[in-house]
Amino acid sequence: MKVLITQKLPFDMEEYLKDFELDYRKESTPIQYEELYERGKNAHGIISMLSDKIDKNFIENCVNLKIIANYAVGYNNIDVTFATKKGVVVCNTPNVLTETTAELAFALMISVARRIVEADNFTRNGNFTGWSPELYLGTDLYKKTVGLFGFGRIGQAFARCCKGFDMNIIYHTRHRNFQAEILTNAKYVSFDELLEESDFIVIIAPLNDDSYHKFTINEFKKMKNSAYLINIGRGPIIKEDDLVTALKEGLIKGAGLDVYEFEPKIHPELYDLKNVILLPHIGSASVDTRAKMAKLCADSIISLLKYNKKPMNAIN
Repeated sequence: MKVLITQKLPFDMEEYLKDFELDYRKESTPIQYEELYERGKNAHGIISMLSDKIDKNFIENCVNLKIIANYAVGYNNIDVTFATKKGVVVCNTPNVLTETTAELAFALMISVARRIVEADNFTRNGNFTGWSPELYLGTDLYKKTVGLFGFGRIGQAFARCCKGFDMNIIYHTRHRNFQAEILTNAKYVSFDELLEESDFIVIIAPLNDDSYHKFTINEFKKMKNSAYLINIGRGPIIKEDDLVTALKEGLIKGAGLDVYEFEPKIHPELYDLKNVILLPHIGSASVDTRAKMAKLCADSIISLLKYNKKPMNAIN
């Protein structure tokens, strides 16, 4: 059976999937839709990236397709409803990247609060002439209130990181999680309370109809002007034009972003703002985690195509 892999992965896919005919695109750039459409039409299985558009038209074209293993936790790039209708199993990579992504969120939060990138640039440019009482004053995390928008596995792992700084943890999500509250000492609040009470708001939520443009100028006006916004969820949860306005006008103090509304495009004015840290979507980017993600995708392919067993990580 033929398996298409749309980008080079940090794992020996050729050895691990040696029982299959591999169409392995060993490039580190997103595949264009036209090429994806052509190369996928005879595939029985596809290991896709979050940047790959797996829509109704594509799935209809793939007459042999039985499984799509998405190399990500998210799967908003896939028309899951139509895939289900056509009997195509869709899988993602849950659990293996939970702690790694939570660590990245925490790194963003502490870096923007303590102005790490600004201070690094200042030093590299030869401007450091000695210690000064007011040189690059930042914001403490200790005892501050952190508000989580989204409280799934990654959100709960992030909350555990915050406990080490004795932070007050509040969260808002569509479905309250009483067990997680006990384990993390987090408190459920309304969305408005999250905006008004948080010193740091961290977006760790999937993109859906409810979360799309959840953060606009109206929400930024409700936040403390000393607050920071961190987004490791999905870019379109924030209306980027409004975020630029909020940062320029001092409605909020700063932001740390790993995802963007029109990714990979980034609002051009964000580049010029010193109170924002911009990362290239590296939430799960550790050597161990990315290898585990690749293996999980490969295991999903083997489970269904070789043994005709539905993978444990199937989402439909």
